Amino acid sequence: MDRRNFLKLAATGAAAGLGAAALGAGWATLIEPNWPVVEQIGVTLPRLPARLEGLRVAQLSDLHISSYTTAGDIERAAALAMRQSPDVIVLTGDFIWREVWQYAEELVEPLRTLRAPLGVYAVLGNHDHWEDAALATRVLGEAGVTLLLNQAVRLETDAPLWLAGLDDVWERKHDMAAALAGAPDDECKLLLVHEPDYADEAARYPVDLQLSGHSHGGQINLPGYGRPVLPYLGRKYPAGLYQVGPLALYTNRGIGVIAPPVRFNCPPEVTLLTLHP
Repeated sequence: MDRRNFLKLAATGAAAGLGAAALGAGWATLIEPNWPVVEQIGVTLPRLPARLEGLRVAQLSDLHISSYTTAGDIERAAALAMRQSPDVIVLTGDFIWREVWQYAEELVEPLRTLRAPLGVYAVLGNHDHWEDAALATRVLGEAGVTLLLNQAVRLETDAPLWLAGLDDVWERKHDMAAALAGAPDDECKLLLVHEPDYADEAARYPVDLQLSGHSHGGQINLPGYGRPVLPYLGRKYPAGLYQVGPLALYTNRGIGVIAPPVRFNCPPEVTLLTLHP
């Protein structure tokens, strides 16, 4: 290859590289963050009563309403969740974001669209506490969502099934003993806790399935490299289904983002978990 053709090829390659970079940046900032997907996950729980075979749990997490993740984005995610005909809906924390707390009121209407026969339940996350836990609590209440703070409820099912919720672990607001008080040790329990890495501790208790968020899946998941940045208490179990001793854990990638507001190979997620005994 002569020098002229070599330079022409090099220039073409450079232009293609810049074009690919621009396309990738556009995808990561404008498309993928606004394109939620439904992850359908089957989970086997040995203590789940046989009569509850096929019970469907929809999970949303880390809504982080802001100028990046709008009420319209959250409404679309809620509609996706409702389309799955869940029996119960759970929200695993971080509704607001420190820099953009003023958007919190806009959460009420999208969350009001969530309905399920067994109810809609939530726990708070670290960002809710860092900004205004009282504000997040009020917004959830106005939307008709039941907030579980270190407490459990027995779901109105044909056989015993408990749903427990912990207050935030990062902020040391959690109290597992209080959360499980009144729930018999030998009955099946689902646990909502914002930070997934708490599973190592939760596995020491009579809990069957932990549902978490917090990590956003890293927001960026590079092929062959992985997730460059993960938060405290979201590094060991950043996304997907895990088995931690006797405990099943699912970490949801979340709907919203925090700065930088990008997602790559890590789309927003609505989870539908189908339970099997």
